[in-house]
Amino acid sequence: MTFPSIEQAQAMLAEAERVNPGPWGDHSRTAARVARTIAERCGLDAGAAYVMGLLHDIGRRQGPSHIQHILDGYRYLAAQGFDDAAAICLTHSYVIPDAALYHGEVDCTPEDYAFLGKFLAERPYTDYDRLIQLCDALSFSEGPVLLEKRLVNVVMRYGLPDFTLRKWDAYFGLLRYFDEKVGGSVYALFPDVVEITFGLR
Repeated sequence: MTFPSIEQAQAMLAEAERVNPGPWGDHSRTAARVARTIAERCGLDAGAAYVMGLLHDIGRRQGPSHIQHILDGYRYLAAQGFDDAAAICLTHSYVIPDAALYHGEVDCTPEDYAFLGKFLAERPYTDYDRLIQLCDALSFSEGPVLLEKRLVNVVMRYGLPDFTLRKWDAYFGLLRYFDEKVGGSVYALFPDVVEITFGLR
């Protein structure tokens, strides 16, 4: 797989936060921690999972955006030869590989939107794609939360389009998939998940 070292990824994220500060940086660190922990339990490369978690939102270095951030992240990493990490930037928002199923604004060009749709339609998802999709959906800037908390948070920010229940069902399917892989509940790997979900610390 082609992805930067942990040290490179940490530096990229820190530099991006200087350009566009916000809670998205700590959200990315949470996703990285969660991804590494799950990967260690299910036979995936924990270092690669950590790096992909750190960089899944790296397109936010370009400033506030919606769908554009996934394209910016892809191009930023692909230009440096990190094609596998770049692909995660495109797939992390699409638990269902259909470009039309995005919570938020389509703020990219028609050409970029067509590229994204073709990429998603043609790329078979790997367990790294699935893992970062799940970890993105379990991660607040404060730490890991119950899936329901994050899904409702997205709806409160971006509305309730007609595909919402399809996406929720797909996310819960992902959670079951990784529950089976770790041999129990994913939540059991994160003793702080209840406290963070309910704001107890």
